[in-house]
Amino acid sequence: MSRYVIVDLEMCNVPTGKQTEDFQLKNELIQIGAVLLGDDLEICDSFMTHVSPEYGSVDAFIEKLTGITREDTKEAPTAEQALCRFVEWMPDDAIPVSWSNSDEVQIRKETESKGLNIPGLGEYLDRWVDCQKTFGEKMKSSRAYKLSEALIIADIYYEDGEHDALVDARNTALLFAKMEREPELKLSPYYTNEVKEPPRYNPFAALLKNTDFSD
Repeated sequence: MSRYVIVDLEMCNVPTGKQTEDFQLKNELIQIGAVLLGDDLEICDSFMTHVSPEYGSVDAFIEKLTGITREDTKEAPTAEQALCRFVEWMPDDAIPVSWSNSDEVQIRKETESKGLNIPGLGEYLDRWVDCQKTFGEKMKSSRAYKLSEALIIADIYYEDGEHDALVDARNTALLFAKMEREPELKLSPYYTNEVKEPPRYNPFAALLKNTDFSD
């Protein structure tokens, strides 16, 4: 039986002036966070590393958003070193899972742009699962739900710390495990598919209103 590795990445911006003919990406890796689910779909191991960007830098906005500082990335492994360690940590049969396919795309584009050859990485990328898409299918919707929104809808008590790669990986794992266990996903009792005129007090609507869903 294959095991699942729930992955999340954090990235910094690459200024236009730092982009080159070979590297034209707007974002660059600065953190990899992941958790391994056992056969019981419980978290049994975790992985986290900061990554030293080659072209971008951690500015004040990224530091405030993620809590990651320049000092965190200054002596961190390069993208090649970090991804090699990540691949070595994952079981051979692991199926990577993330919220949306943006992390998979970032790894593909960044390794290609930097000319990195990470042994075994391609096999993992080819079987990557988009958890956001799976949630949308469960909801019978084409909407691209935010992770924090989906956790509330699925009635999951989640860990605060959005935009920390390991925290986001753990929260995604909670939702993914619930979807695997429940063919008919049990939603929050306060959830309604569309709330045009909320009642005088709707705890679910109030929670959504007061939750920041920004990425």
